[in-house]
Amino acid sequence: MAKSALLKSSIGKKYWMALTGLFLCLFLAGHLAGNLQLIFGTPLQFNQYALFMTSNPAVKLLSYLTYISILFHAIDGILLTIQNKKARPIGYAKENPSANSKFASRNMAVLGTLILVFIVMHMVHFWAKMHFSDMPVHTTTIEMMGQKQDLYVTTAGGYFPVSQVAKNLQEANTTGAQIYLDGKDFYNAQAKIKIAEGYKDLSKITIEFFKDPNTGLLFTILYVLAMAVLAFHLLHGFSSAFQSLGLNHPKYTPAIAIFGKGFAILVPLLFALIPLYIHFIK
Repeated sequence: MAKSALLKSSIGKKYWMALTGLFLCLFLAGHLAGNLQLIFGTPLQFNQYALFMTSNPAVKLLSYLTYISILFHAIDGILLTIQNKKARPIGYAKENPSANSKFASRNMAVLGTLILVFIVMHMVHFWAKMHFSDMPVHTTTIEMMGQKQDLYVTTAGGYFPVSQVAKNLQEANTTGAQIYLDGKDFYNAQAKIKIAEGYKDLSKITIEFFKDPNTGLLFTILYVLAMAVLAFHLLHGFSSAFQSLGLNHPKYTPAIAIFGKGFAILVPLLFALIPLYIHFIK
């Protein structure tokens, strides 16, 4: 009965809202660190990060926890909003919301819904392609004796000249190539056994997405606006999560508030810089 009462109460929902929100803040920080390689790293480093995030068992487990947290956080927020409105269906006669509360705190449900829409679109354009589509395999270009040569890079640190690898088994049988590609895997054409694995080129897909001459600018603007929405959501959500958990202390609460404001501004800002850099500079 106690558990049931807790989950059905607004206090219980606020606890879960706070915990999932703080967990998602950790996810944002880790995701940002990986994505910043699009600016400060190399395409290979970013693709190595993408492979690690989609193949490491511990990371995959955390990914599932993240998906569950996002859904729970969104649903919990909607239920809390409905519950609060039912608790006070008629507003005060002399209500002045702009004076009594901040914009972010009054519109957390709307901001959260916009972020959820962004997450869905983001996963469609990147996560789904990484997992389910035939993406190009990462290549690098080197110069040997004054001539440039394109090479596939394997996860074991090896290389295959692009000119010597067939795109599929049929092409290998036609051209006599000894190696062919099946997705991101390299196979011996005669034995038909896997001999190496390449990196999916998510870096190339991301750059093409934001530099597309027809839609790149639009998606860049929408991404930046989504990060502005995220900033407003975090401005209220970060510090309120600690309050919901009862972690208030005269000594630490001001520091948490300052850190929360810095996190809410810096993290979305750095995320927004990535598509801006790709579209206008890279």
